[in-house]
Amino acid sequence: MDPTSRVRPARLGAAPPSLIPNAKQIAQPRGQRAALADVSNRDPHQQASRIPLSQSGSQTIAKADVVPGGAALPIAPESFSTQDISMSTEPGALGTAGEPHAHVSVSSQSSLDERVSASRSSESLATEDSEALAVLELDIDPTGLVTLPLEYELDAQQRVADICEEFEKTVLVPQALAAQAERRELVQRGELDPAAAALDDEIMRMGLDPEEARDASMVAEYAADIFEYMGCCERESMANPNYMDFQDEIQWHMRATLIDWLLQVHMRYHMLPETLWIAVNLVDRFLSARIVSLAKLQLVGVTAMFIAAKYEEILAPSVEEFVFMTENGYSREEILKGERIVLSTLDFSVSTYCSPYSWVRRISKADDYDIQTRTLCKFLIEVTLLNHYFLRARPSLIAAIGMYLAKRMLGGVWDNAFVYYSRFCEEQLIPGACLLLERLIEPGFEAQFVYKKYASKKFLKASIYARNWALRNHHAFLSTHTCYARFKTTTS
Repeated sequence: MDPTSRVRPARLGAAPPSLIPNAKQIAQPRGQRAALADVSNRDPHQQASRIPLSQSGSQTIAKADVVPGGAALPIAPESFSTQDISMSTEPGALGTAGEPHAHVSVSSQSSLDERVSASRSSESLATEDSEALAVLELDIDPTGLVTLPLEYELDAQQRVADICEEFEKTVLVPQALAAQAERRELVQRGELDPAAAALDDEIMRMGLDPEEARDASMVAEYAADIFEYMGCCERESMANPNYMDFQDEIQWHMRATLIDWLLQVHMRYHMLPETLWIAVNLVDRFLSARIVSLAKLQLVGVTAMFIAAKYEEILAPSVEEFVFMTENGYSREEILKGERIVLSTLDFSVSTYCSPYSWVRRISKADDYDIQTRTLCKFLIEVTLLNHYFLRARPSLIAAIGMYLAKRMLGGVWDNAFVYYSRFCEEQLIPGACLLLERLIEPGFEAQFVYKKYASKKFLKASIYARNWALRNHHAFLSTHTCYARFKTTTS
């Protein structure tokens, strides 16, 4: 990455000043906050604003290049623009440990003011770095709208095992025998070294792809063990899907606003996809363990991105750049202090999380890494970040849901090859796919940054294609899978 490209985002372009909502405005619906944005004419550098993406961000995305080797999805181009999403920076405790609190809804503005005032007067968690950090014991409920009930899940798992066994016998083994016969013929003609042919035969007997085995970076001989270990780790790194029941001041729509802002920060600083997923996972796991005030919600988000960037990026933004991301809403000392609190609360468990991207790469072997399917899948799985229902789903399931829905949108089928590489059959993916489809047709979805991000040529205008397909086909898709409607009724 060119170091000169990491400039102060506020200096890019001529972004107009924008009103930055405070804690009171964040608690209001999106439409009311948008109405308030028209009354601000103050200097953006004199207020605690966030990364202004109103004009410069949209220009950067619109001029992005097309993915090499890919063609734009069959849709008409649409213009789009980004808007500022910001969070409160009022002082308060980062998080409070203790017994789970009863959920308190934001029913009135006065009650919100009282809770924010109480959070300001409360003692900070990190008054002493050596203080024992208690963690709320919240059980993870594995059931929900994203997964099948247990009795159906057991049948589906047995069906997956049968399909995988059949796929190996009918596809992989014949392919290996055909490749072996071809190598022997090449050896007889003197076009292939016998030692190389023998090595490829040994690789095939190990159940590996010779082409991948020759690439040292693929570590093909360890692939099966790696994914088995990842499958064990993904449950350990899941957040509690019901943690908002124990939060006093924040609600799910506030989390969605925070994630939308993190998406903008991630895009502006050109960070790796895994950085975003790790950051969101850290946020959710921390909120599962701590009672966090609304005033410190964005501090949790920027601290999580800071930790994830240091873990994943080659050239991670400095803490000063993260301070600038919040337009000095938080100081350098606050972010570093927040880093200690987050890591201590999570017992420094960062590496156990494996993002859905790892599983997407694995599943993509089924269609020879088709660029359109993968790009559409990336958009779909990023949409799940904004919806708290998908906290119930493991990363491998999210990846499979995204790939399944992408194949359906492009007219493909979920054949045995996809079942083999994903370890999920179609029945297991239908509930999550229907839930994801409902998110795509929600009013106002086009205002989300993830939609604007994937509406660019760089991402083949995947979001425009996906939403148009969803609007045309969601009734037929949901009515076809009547089991989803029955399942949703019993689990809601």
